[in-house]
Amino acid sequence: MKKVLILGAGMVVKPIVTYLLNKDYHVTVASRTKSKADAIIGDHPHGHSVTWTVDQEHELDQMIQQHDLTVSLLPYTHHLMVARKCIHFGKNMVTTSYVKPEMRALNEEARKAGIIILNELGLDPGIDHMSAMRIIDHIHNKGGQVEEFYSFCGALVAPEVEENPFRYKFTWAPKGVVMAGNNDGNYLRDGQIQYIPTENLFKDPIQVMFPGVGLLDVYPNRDSLPYASLYGIPKVKTIFRGTFRYQGWCEIIDAMKKLRLLSYEKQNLEGLTYAGFMAGQIQANDSINIREKVAAKLNISADSMPIQAMEWLGLFSGEPMGRIEDSPFEIVSDLMIEKMMIQPGERDMVVMLHTFVASYPDGTKEVVKSRMLDFGTLLTDTSVARTVALPAACGVEMILEGRIRAKGVHIPVIPEIYNPVLDSLEKMGIRMEEQYGLPLSEGIRMKE
Repeated sequence: MKKVLILGAGMVVKPIVTYLLNKDYHVTVASRTKSKADAIIGDHPHGHSVTWTVDQEHELDQMIQQHDLTVSLLPYTHHLMVARKCIHFGKNMVTTSYVKPEMRALNEEARKAGIIILNELGLDPGIDHMSAMRIIDHIHNKGGQVEEFYSFCGALVAPEVEENPFRYKFTWAPKGVVMAGNNDGNYLRDGQIQYIPTENLFKDPIQVMFPGVGLLDVYPNRDSLPYASLYGIPKVKTIFRGTFRYQGWCEIIDAMKKLRLLSYEKQNLEGLTYAGFMAGQIQANDSINIREKVAAKLNISADSMPIQAMEWLGLFSGEPMGRIEDSPFEIVSDLMIEKMMIQPGERDMVVMLHTFVASYPDGTKEVVKSRMLDFGTLLTDTSVARTVALPAACGVEMILEGRIRAKGVHIPVIPEIYNPVLDSLEKMGIRMEEQYGLPLSEGIRMKE
């Protein structure tokens, strides 16, 4: 019986464990919190849990040697350590995280060790790569080329979930969601590089009507430029990767960033209330009428959405913070986590949309769209957990069955990986709906 080691027992781990156990693999889940691993495994006879922390490297060495493949679902900062050990012991590895340059630098070592380190095999990154490449290869096979490419994805709550002012609830790494608000953006538009500094990330979002959901906002997702090369479309004139949010999020987070509420810089908070903390953020003499003072600082109405959201979080309250020293990021993200975690009985959803403008040698052009709308289930898994974990599960199965022959450090942009994984996901109800031959009027309209 093949053995798989899963490192981590976070919010997206359960579907991959369930999938592999049902395929008669032996699965070990190693986690700092053994009770979480036990809950994921249940009473399955082929499941095993281990209490383990990332500083226990000797124990990790032993576990990697004892298993045929390791899946790292740890925070990305630990993947490199795991990868080096997998290379040393000649064991294959899978992650759902972005490939960092340090990981990419291990390509030759992994190839010589005869293993594959398959990264970015989740949702975004993951399903986005695979579904995009299937269409790009289709266009190329017809002799065409991609002139414009837009890829948008978001993990949101289902429309029926009770709204809070942010119109958002956390379904995966909450700190990571808030931290992403400090990214900058980089994309290509009409052949010109557009750099968006972090302070402007949430200004002027693109608006997209998504069938079955409604009007959504899109803001830039990190650096889009490398994907022209990764996807084999070096002549593309516009390439933009973005993140979906319900309307309101971008406006609120933009206002919070203006107040430095996502700053990592630590401050002395001893004896402060939340209102007092906010007074410090706007350099007010006191916290009297702090709501109106903050609105005036932002030059917006005291009844505006950002002010309502900050009040809902409790940032204008006279409640003592109970902190000695901390950063605004930790304060705000802790308040958001306290109030914005998805609850039992609430569905989440994942929305993804690719839009291409393709041109052909005969002078014709078409818009191609690929769209996914996936909902979580109330009794089993969230949509984000399914769409992150199940692509990785399919990849693990393919590697163990010898159906992936590639060696070295990879992401799933080659047909031998993306076609069978997408086919397997479709059988599990995770599918992209593709539309070809659409008129140019169906393309994405970006703001001037």
